[in-house]
Amino acid sequence: MAAFNAIARSKEGMSNSELDQALADNSNWMTLWLTRQLLALGFIEYTVDFFGGPGKYALTERGKNVMATLAGQPSQPKPPAPSTSQIPPSKA
Repeated sequence: MAAFNAIARSKEGMSNSELDQALADNSNWMTLWLTRQLLALGFIEYTVDFFGGPGKYALTERGKNVMATLAGQPSQPKPPAPSTSQIPPSKA
């Protein structure tokens, strides 16, 4: 839960070292185990920076919904898709 909260609080995601520091458990194995679990559940995703920056872990939509549920907040509903019945018929 600590890893999930740490990633949720970061706006741009967290690298391996940032996550290890946030957990403060001094164990890269524990950090690896936690991130593998969150990745397998689909709560986080790992994005790679192709220009030399560190890869980052960030929340997915599923992870945001789970975090909102755990925090007791209603999840944000998706906006409804525009229906085609509201489009006026073209004059032909």
